Amino acid sequence: MSGRLPPSASVTAPAISAKSEVATKNAPAALAGIGLVVAAVACFATLDTTTKHVSVSVPLVMAMWFRYAFQALATTALVLPTRGLSALRTAHPRFQVLRGALLLMTSLLAFFSLRYMPVGEFTAIIMITPLVITLLASTSLGEKVSPLRWALVIGGFAGALVIIRPAQQAFSAVALLPLALVVCNSWFQVLTSKLARTEDPFTMHFYSGWSGTLLASLALPFFWTELPDGALWGWLALIGLMGTVGHFLLILAYQRAPAATLTPFLYAQIAFAMLGGWLVFSHVPDQLSLVGIVMIAVCGATGAWLAVRESRVPIQPAES
Repeated sequence: MSGRLPPSASVTAPAISAKSEVATKNAPAALAGIGLVVAAVACFATLDTTTKHVSVSVPLVMAMWFRYAFQALATTALVLPTRGLSALRTAHPRFQVLRGALLLMTSLLAFFSLRYMPVGEFTAIIMITPLVITLLASTSLGEKVSPLRWALVIGGFAGALVIIRPAQQAFSAVALLPLALVVCNSWFQVLTSKLARTEDPFTMHFYSGWSGTLLASLALPFFWTELPDGALWGWLALIGLMGTVGHFLLILAYQRAPAATLTPFLYAQIAFAMLGGWLVFSHVPDQLSLVGIVMIAVCGATGAWLAVRESRVPIQPAES
């Protein structure tokens, strides 16, 4: 995972309203963006399923290092020969490193969560990230949030609690890890939305990959171990490939269509994750978990629909 969700439509729509109006008129570009998003979330679901598969055999820090090293090397090999050192120029190097650190922390929490949770339920919980960004927009960015949006945020959290079920006797504090991930990922998305207005997407991809690799390398000597099975190298390579390709497809998608148009299709990741959990682990969510998954999907999709509607409302000129 993670860090895979785009900036929340509720945060970005006011800032890019003019751009959104142009983008929504371009139907072919919007359809291409939707296709890229669906492909991206399929990659992310594969990443999560593979991570859970190898978590019993490979130290999490080691798996995480492979995921970011693959992205760093692949991005460097793709970008530098074609664009040169100009692709590395950034006006906000500190924010680029901070963004990479947030993404690394998000991935670490995701890897730990997937060791203890089914893929489908884990994915559903992290999909409340756009709703949490709505909360951050109100408390930290000073944006006005409607009562309906607050209700959707509460509904999304309620769905997460239905899946986690903290009142159960078998409940473990480990089940709260996905919620910590959501908070970390939300700040990552807010920072991404700000940087994306001025920074080149290839530059952002480059710095996030190398920041994660260098930070993970600090801990790698303490966790490195010989792999008992040669096939594990292939699984680790798949983790890196899916993370790299998924994030790149997401960047391409948001170059073609606005967040308000694409956000509803992110919830296809839940279906892909449940499919992966069933195929690989023979896991089917129980009835309460399905209720929680539906609650999160409905609240998230409704929030995206509101963002689409709000982005189409013309801005009234100020009175002189």
